Amino acid sequence: MTNEITVARELDCRGLSCPLPIIKTKREIDALQPGQVLKMIATDPGSVNDMAAWVSKTGHAMVGSEADGGTYTYYIRKVG
Repeated sequence: MTNEITVARELDCRGLSCPLPIIKTKREIDALQPGQVLKMIATDPGSVNDMAAWVSKTGHAMVGSEADGGTYTYYIRKVG
């Protein structure tokens, strides 16, 4: 599924703890055009719940996510 997603920007939040991944994700999403996708990579296990809550609150779409050995990757489409 994620192989078919066209990513407009990539954000590396590895090593950062809450709330920094959310803050940086918001800044990057704000810079995108509606319909574009941000790929965000994090190592904070709390990012799983944080990102789910954030997209639910903001209305953006989580179009994919992956977890691999302590690295979490999210694909978020800007709605707007």
